[in-house]
Parts: sequence; structure tokens; C-alpha cells
Amino acid sequence: MNKPYRIAADHLLLAIRLTPNGGRDMLEGADISADGQVYLKARVTAVPEKGKANKALIALVSKTLRCPKSSIAVISGDTSRQKILRIDGDPEDLAEKLDVVLTG
Repeated sequence: MNKPYRIAADHLLLAIRLTPNGGRDMLEGADISADGQVYLKARVTAVPEKGKANKALIALVSKTLRCPKSSIAVISGDTSRQKILRIDGDPEDLAEKLDVVLTG
């Protein structure tokens, strides 16, 4: 299976499918959408209003990857469930941490 992320020179792009109001904050592993896109499933307890769910997602990813929240930005899908996050930092290190999450 392909990975839900792409490595660039100084950052990593991560495809996410977010479920707001999800009961708890957690990353659930990779899945494939109907169009063949691989994404990381995430759920947060925050409601999808005024950016609360996006902020909760950034906090969850920050905590999981042990990187600062300021290094994570939603670059696509701000009001959609399907999102692309840009995570600044050492892309190889971030990829290793994500692989640990994906293998569970």
C-alpha cells in the first residue's frame, strides 16, 4: 500500500481524512478513498466550527510526531474532511515517526 504522505526537501505533506466530533482524539491508520488516494484517518472530539476541529487535529499530529504546532499547517481542505497538512521539519524523521503510527 502507498503511504499517506509525500516527502519534500524540507517538509512532509500528509493526507488526512478527519472525523470531527469523533468521541476521542486519535489517529487510526491508513485507508484508501474511492478515487485511490491513500490517507491517514484521524478523529477529534472538537466540533467542526470556527476552525476548532482543525486546531485539534494540528495538536494531535503535533503530539504524535513530537514536533511544534507552529510547524504544521492545513494547506488544503480547510473546511473539508479531506485535508493536506504541511509539516515542516526533517522529512525523513517525520516519515519514520509516521511509519510507526501506520504500523500501529
